[in-house]
Amino acid sequence: MKKILFSLICLMLAAALSGCVQNEKMYRSDNDGMNGTSPSFAQFNDIPIPEKATMDLKSSLLLGGESAWIGRLVFSAPYTLNSMFDFYMSEMPKFGWKEVTVVRSKVSVLSFTNDNRVATIQLEADMVNDTVVSFTVSPKSKGKGQAVK
Repeated sequence: MKKILFSLICLMLAAALSGCVQNEKMYRSDNDGMNGTSPSFAQFNDIPIPEKATMDLKSSLLLGGESAWIGRLVFSAPYTLNSMFDFYMSEMPKFGWKEVTVVRSKVSVLSFTNDNRVATIQLEADMVNDTVVSFTVSPKSKGKGQAVK
């Protein structure tokens, strides 16, 4: 009986500790200019990140940093799909991005370009009324299949 009770207590403690690690939230400091989001987002100084966003490290694949990064950045934001769509339509130009094309639907897709890169933003509502944001940024093509160096 004592072995079962001891095993049960150990199992409950292990579950509680692993739950704390998996649900860790990330926040940006106030001096980063984006009150309340993640310090991990500090390396992305050329795109707007909404407050209270939580990065999905398993789905993100990033190369480089600051305003020269490329890859896929995925995060969840506690806002509706419509408010996130409006947020990116108004904020991306403030970061030097120009609109290329926009599709507003159940899964919205926004494309922007700047001097040497292209950004595609996919917005999709999740089960709890948050929005999953997938940023894909790549070098802009010069044409004829050659990327900008």
